Amino acid sequence: MGTGTKRETGEPEWVGLPGGLLTLRRLLLVIWTVLLTVATAVPLGLLAGPGWALFGVFWLVLLAWGWVMLGRNWRSWRYAERADDLLISRGVLWREQTVVPYGRMQLVEVTSGPLERRFGLASVQLHTAAAASDARIPGLVPEEAERLRDRLTALGEARSAGL
Repeated sequence: MGTGTKRETGEPEWVGLPGGLLTLRRLLLVIWTVLLTVATAVPLGLLAGPGWALFGVFWLVLLAWGWVMLGRNWRSWRYAERADDLLISRGVLWREQTVVPYGRMQLVEVTSGPLERRFGLASVQLHTAAAASDARIPGLVPEEAERLRDRLTALGEARSAGL
């Protein structure tokens, strides 16, 4: 998936996240907004009248807005492997780009919670000497997460050993 090669322009080759993360986040959004819609509309409808139940529509409007925002956020996540460091870029309104030098990595771990496992996803967590520079790449296919972990670990060991 991410080869880390550079294009002829010298720019890093960016790799986006697979669609499973977007599917998972949108499913959670739908579940929560439907529950909140019912929890708002039913009591208001029973206690104050059917007209008041329309306040439950607020959550459906929030669902539509959240659906679009989740898509934009998902598209903003990307990473690139370069010769000496890993770049992670994310953010829609506030763009954030993290540069993690291979020689500064102390621990690279792959994690996968119950929902991530259900959707065939894993996250790569990078720990460095400075806690503020820790980085994470969510929603990768487990094989890519393990490949990235192994590659980053090997590069980190080589750089810290001065090879």
